[in-house]
Amino acid sequence: MSKTKIAKPQNKNAGPVDRSLRLRIALAQINTVVGDISGNLNRVRSLCRQAVTSKADLILFPELVLTGYPPEDLLLKPTFVKDNLSALNRLAHDLAKMPLVAVVGFVDAAKDIYNAAAVIQSGKIKAIYYKRFLPNYSVFDEDRYFKPGDRPLILEWGPVRMGVTICEDLWYPEGAELGEVELILSLNSSPYYHQKARFRERMLGTRASDNQAMIAYCNMVGGQDELVFDGGSMIINPKGEVISRAKFFEEQFMLADLDLEQVFNYRLHEPRIRKQKDLDSAAERAVRVKLSNPPFARPAVKKHLHPGLEPLLLKEEEVFKALVLGTGDYVRKNGFKKVLIGLSGGIDSALVACIAVEALGKDCVVGMTMPSRYTSKGTKSDAHLLAQNLGIKCLELPIEGPFIAYLEALKPVFKGLKPNVTEENIQARIRGNLLMALSNKFGWLVLTTGNKSEIATGYCTLYGDMAGGFAVIKDVPKTLVYQISQYYNKSKGKNLIPISVMQRPPSAELRPNQKDQDTLPPYDLLDPILQGYIVEDLGFEELVEKGHDPNMVSRIIKMVDLNEYKRRQAPPGVKITPRAFGRDWRLPITNHYNLKK
Repeated sequence: MSKTKIAKPQNKNAGPVDRSLRLRIALAQINTVVGDISGNLNRVRSLCRQAVTSKADLILFPELVLTGYPPEDLLLKPTFVKDNLSALNRLAHDLAKMPLVAVVGFVDAAKDIYNAAAVIQSGKIKAIYYKRFLPNYSVFDEDRYFKPGDRPLILEWGPVRMGVTICEDLWYPEGAELGEVELILSLNSSPYYHQKARFRERMLGTRASDNQAMIAYCNMVGGQDELVFDGGSMIINPKGEVISRAKFFEEQFMLADLDLEQVFNYRLHEPRIRKQKDLDSAAERAVRVKLSNPPFARPAVKKHLHPGLEPLLLKEEEVFKALVLGTGDYVRKNGFKKVLIGLSGGIDSALVACIAVEALGKDCVVGMTMPSRYTSKGTKSDAHLLAQNLGIKCLELPIEGPFIAYLEALKPVFKGLKPNVTEENIQARIRGNLLMALSNKFGWLVLTTGNKSEIATGYCTLYGDMAGGFAVIKDVPKTLVYQISQYYNKSKGKNLIPISVMQRPPSAELRPNQKDQDTLPPYDLLDPILQGYIVEDLGFEELVEKGHDPNMVSRIIKMVDLNEYKRRQAPPGVKITPRAFGRDWRLPITNHYNLKK
């Protein structure tokens, strides 16, 4: 009987070799700018160099990283698409001498345009994948622009198989059907709303478990108009467990060593995948591309990278960070240096000022108080105290003189008529006019201070408190405004927002002894009805069945529906709920459906 011969190593000086299927991957969670193709390219190129320095084998970028997301109607401009393709080709050329595989989101063009991912190695574009599931709901409108792909992509790198997906693909079970791949690479620009991170992780855990594969999920971070992208990139093991998670609302270059042999071992003990015919069908349809120079035989390393598990955030902290990121990016990306806020002494303007200071720094925030004959001493002093606590400049421009002038000018027309909401709104519009005058003179962006409860019901004044460039808390219900304000004070260890602001009953102070509850139900009763009607799309009967007063429900529905014309003229603001006014709310202005209630 012959004995099996064992080959001796050719290089006697070579160190011990670890032949396990270990892959070092970099997830580039970055903040891009829509339309800044050259700037985005430079960021991608720089991070590729950083990945090489960090000895990463593969770097994964977010969806449409070269164009920024969402590019919207820029995609209808042929030169925009061509410029993004030129950037991709320059990137491939620049990576020619880098021992790295880069997976990069871009817009491809053939007979149509596609939301695509390019796989780059050794200066060549080895493969291109087209997103197969195009979202066309909520804030998404990808069917307007892109043609969907129809075939999975599997990368074969030595003994390892990797599938490529783009964002929405993984939200469908069939989008994750990639055959028996060990690793799914997922490029994402997944916009934030409160609690979405938890929902997202449950879904991805299910996909990983069903496919018995690891998932590398790279998400974009940053603000774009109303949208905020929260990051939270992650690695998920075949059991569906998140084993590494990046920070939320911050850029991060996350490195991780993936032991893909875990997948093989897990499948031995959980053989469900052998019986899944859909996976075999997907593998037959897939485009297969072989990558060169597999990295799975390298000198043994003493220490492997485990980037850790950043915590999921609690409600108030999560929303506050989203508001700070969305506000800061909107201001900076649109070229403004300073912002101006009308400080009323109330809770809404106080919270907006705190968000602005956190987003931009105190030297970039200016407050202005505009007292009237109805302004109480308490609100006036609280406005100045807040500014002092935050360290921001505070101007004071009384509106009594302009208000008298308006009343005199209108006196001949209004003769014999009693004062009503008209005179109240004149005061609000004078304040809006003053804010915009300073904005024009000094180039400051005016941040409006209305909350979602007010904007939903029309308890706001066109060309008055709605005048400005960005509505920071337009998607924050009043009850949540109080909760976030309490969180902010607690996080700072002192009452930067004065306690008197928290305790004083809300009031517009546009007439003697005015309170919000003169016009609106108490906010703890109002906000649940608004949540049901706006976010959950519940009707009159369903809201009443949930225990709400029928008369109050009917009244609130009317207020929401009748004031759509105001909301269409409101500035954009940060989306933090699943249904925000703006791009994912399309109620018709002319609407008689609920007026019969």
